[in-house]
Amino acid sequence: MHLSQSEENYIKAIFHIVGDTQLEASTNAIAEFLNTSAASVTDMVRKLSKKNLVHYEKYKGVTLSKEGNELAIKVIRKHRLWEVFLVDKLKFNWDEVHEVAEELEHIQSPLLIKRLDEFLQFPKFDPHGDPIPDENGRLTNQDKMLLKDYPELKNAGVVGVKDCDSSFLRYLDKVKIGIGSQIKIIEIIEFDKSMEISIDNKNTIIISHEIASNIYVV
Repeated sequence: MHLSQSEENYIKAIFHIVGDTQLEASTNAIAEFLNTSAASVTDMVRKLSKKNLVHYEKYKGVTLSKEGNELAIKVIRKHRLWEVFLVDKLKFNWDEVHEVAEELEHIQSPLLIKRLDEFLQFPKFDPHGDPIPDENGRLTNQDKMLLKDYPELKNAGVVGVKDCDSSFLRYLDKVKIGIGSQIKIIEIIEFDKSMEISIDNKNTIIISHEIASNIYVV
């Protein structure tokens, strides 16, 4: 089924909002995610419902149908593969790739994506640590937790970020935290839950509770 870019963006937004909760996505949540009006969301949801891509009941929210979920995963697969390509092959920084990948993810060529996956040697995770669905829509599961919940005086490896905002990623670059960095929590400050950490047994810095709430580690 061929969808417009806008329709694909709505499907992907609903997928991200619902996540693993199995709950409905409200029209207000979708509107906030896509920075649009609730009225526009309602119109699009009705359109997607007619295509059997979503289940929609007035005042109860939206969920993806089986076909809608499969289409969302395909778009996410393309997005994350393009991010890998942009970082690994074209030397973009990880804070620069999201908007470019947003454009590239709408290319309608399964063969291109298959060849791209082969060219990149079938990566399992994108530059931000998010899993890349394989050709059959399967994701590589990874046990991880947020740095804020990690025990004090334990070594942790950075495997992803919860927030992909460009300013946050640039901050991580500034303090030399990236995927694969080794972090040790030296002290958790009782007053505000900020953390003193060492990075790769070199730099020692203090990070806020908010920063620690957006870094995934194992």
